Amino acid sequence: MIRSELIQKIADENPHLFQRDVEKIVNTIFDEITGAMARGDRVELRGFGAFSVKQRDARVGRNPRTGEAVQVEEKHVPFFKTGKLLRDRLNGK
Repeated sequence: MIRSELIQKIADENPHLFQRDVEKIVNTIFDEITGAMARGDRVELRGFGAFSVKQRDARVGRNPRTGEAVQVEEKHVPFFKTGKLLRDRLNGK
């Protein structure tokens, strides 16, 4: 599912809301999650999962084409851990 499909589904299930309002709501939610992660905060949605940021240390990598050693800088990457309810639902429990 992509963002526009999510917006359409929410709009279809809530005919009292205008699509532009649903779009603002969805965009605000994603912006808040992104902003919190950019600040290094953890975002937890009970039953669904938790978004956090993990730090990857600097390391020496290899260029796969030449085999040459390449210095890879430290970086921050998004991480998602599923919640128990979501895991159980995916496993048919």
